[in-house]
Amino acid sequence: MNTRTARSQRPQREPAPPLLDVLDHMHRRILQALGELQQLVDRVQRDGADAAARSEARALRAFFNDHARQHHANEETEVFPALLDSGDAALAGHVRRLQQDHGWLDVDWYEIDPMLDAFAEGIGTDLETLRVAVQVYADLYRDHISLEENVVYPRAREIGAAAARR
Repeated sequence: MNTRTARSQRPQREPAPPLLDVLDHMHRRILQALGELQQLVDRVQRDGADAAARSEARALRAFFNDHARQHHANEETEVFPALLDSGDAALAGHVRRLQQDHGWLDVDWYEIDPMLDAFAEGIGTDLETLRVAVQVYADLYRDHISLEENVVYPRAREIGAAAARR
């Protein structure tokens, strides 16, 4: 069997979704994880820490340290450059704000992560400080995602479609 025949016998794969659809999907997951993080802090303050709560804290740390940070990197390298070069001053201003948000989200996460890590490892954590930090982080993230989904991503789709027509 030659290579061409072998390839023709492979099952057809669905094409990968467009990048902005993948990023939108990650927004849903980030919003879900933010809710889970806030619920975890509430539950631990109310009921105390147990093995399940510590396991959930580890999973949330992994999500925000890996997937959420990669999401920001993808936006910074794959979406934002074309928008900054679009010639639309208002859009560029929104993108610069989103870039600044990424920095603030990192700063906020660097405050939360060690507290969540200590909790996950069974070490005492000031839950009220964690609650406040998580609230600040969640509020900024929700506002950030709203700007992306309501203003920036629609314009990115328009700019991408216009470039594809050329």
